[in-house]
Amino acid sequence: MKTTYTIGVDYGTDSVRSIVVNTANGNIVGTDVFLYPRWRAGKYCNPSTNQFRQHPLDYLEGLESTIKNALAKSPIGTTENVVAITVDTTGSTPCAVDAAGTPIAMLDGETENANGMFILWKDHTAIVEAEEINQVAKTWGGADVTQYVGGIYSSEWFWAKILHVLKEDVSMCTKAQSWVEHCDWVTGVLTGISDPQKMKRSRCAAGHKAMWHQAWGGLPPQEFLSKLNPVLDDILDKLYTDTFTSDVCAGNISATWAEKLGLNADVKIGVGSFDAHLGAIGAEIKPYYLSKVMGTSTCDMLVIPTTEVGDKLVKGICGQVDGSILPGMMGLEAGQSAFGDVYAWFKNMLLAPVEDIISKSTTIDAATKTLLIEELHDNLINELSAKASQLPIAATDPVALDWLNGRRTPDANQKMKAAIQGISLSTDAVILFKTLVEATAFGAKAIVDRFRSEGIPIEGIIGLGGVSKKSPYIMQTMANVLNMPVQIANAEQACALGSAMAAAVVAGVHPTFAAAQEAMGSGFEKTYIPDNSTAEAYNALYQKYQSLGRFEECK
Repeated sequence: MKTTYTIGVDYGTDSVRSIVVNTANGNIVGTDVFLYPRWRAGKYCNPSTNQFRQHPLDYLEGLESTIKNALAKSPIGTTENVVAITVDTTGSTPCAVDAAGTPIAMLDGETENANGMFILWKDHTAIVEAEEINQVAKTWGGADVTQYVGGIYSSEWFWAKILHVLKEDVSMCTKAQSWVEHCDWVTGVLTGISDPQKMKRSRCAAGHKAMWHQAWGGLPPQEFLSKLNPVLDDILDKLYTDTFTSDVCAGNISATWAEKLGLNADVKIGVGSFDAHLGAIGAEIKPYYLSKVMGTSTCDMLVIPTTEVGDKLVKGICGQVDGSILPGMMGLEAGQSAFGDVYAWFKNMLLAPVEDIISKSTTIDAATKTLLIEELHDNLINELSAKASQLPIAATDPVALDWLNGRRTPDANQKMKAAIQGISLSTDAVILFKTLVEATAFGAKAIVDRFRSEGIPIEGIIGLGGVSKKSPYIMQTMANVLNMPVQIANAEQACALGSAMAAAVVAGVHPTFAAAQEAMGSGFEKTYIPDNSTAEAYNALYQKYQSLGRFEECK
């Protein structure tokens, strides 16, 4: 029996990674990463206004480069035995396209138009539009179209971003013949089915971010959208009705891309999905285990047998969608808008003036300056973690909110800001770092508590992503705060691996996701056991966290 391979393509915030995976055992035989050059240069972004856009050429160049390089690093004969590719991306990351599915920023005269680019998940320029959606959803006279996305629509999501662009740039009302999510667009590129009316749209993206639901026959009713704003008149005619789960084949690879990548023309392309959702599959998610993808932000995944959900609606989360993670199960999503970004902010704040001093120093040469700055960046968080782990936990410690990039869940509100309470002249960098780590853990506990208060049990925690693999102190703190064991997935690239698993199901190599996980999963590398001696102090600090949050909301 010949060995077959699938390719998982994982688009992150800063880069895209492709892996080539043996479908029999999950071994990764080739991998490659491409850093987006325009993004690294800071183009099309304005942090002061929360604008974060990405050029489609970064995505296309990365797609070709990583797959070709990953295949080149694989054993001889691998290319001929690749059977399927599935793509995952960040989201909601929509883009305006023309009638052929070409992003507006790839058209003549539009290459620098940020409104014609992909609007990254962390772009919060649409806060006002999200508030408008929430107000009209409750008052327009029909069903509350936010009820299946936690009852609160976010500025990070599809409709808010589209509405913001169309209001800001009226010319886009005629230029944009449709709108596509990043995961749908790349899948359309690979299949050659780029026509927005013909490409297979992701159930995951549509259900969690675009308020697609069977209850109203697909996307929100046109009457609601028109009441929201006239710029959305007739927009449904440009979009879609049907959506598909990630076990569905979107089509075979196009002749153009088969030639580019050196692949056979019968390679199947799976329907795309979001990174965290396929990452949960790669981390071997199971019912009632919260799968936390911990990177710059967190995306928290939960699956429940659909028959056990019934008519239950969970308030304040990022949606509950049938089949968005595992077909046949209800997928529920939550998350924190800043997680690793919190630690990165603190590190950069401490090091920025130090870098300036070093760069101006006349006592060391240029090469030494570079090495010293690199050493500081590489070691600071580890040093802070080592010292913070030795500090006692007391109910009188300072407490902080983790809302440095707004609040995703519970109860989305991207206008919220972080705060620190209880500092004094004795508070040093280590104490502040400990306080910020605890804040992110308290944010995680708020999510767990919300699910439980809504009648959804959480039986375990699965951690994946960069922070979970690299930061034992942070993971131990989370286990202590949650007072639950935290299992760390062994997979180094769980999102890409989940995409490769989905591709194996699409190709028929494995009949179900459970079978793909059994064959291709890599288990868990470590479990963090909570220290019960910290429970009382952390409960007290968590109450202070909640109180501080309520105070900030009332300001």
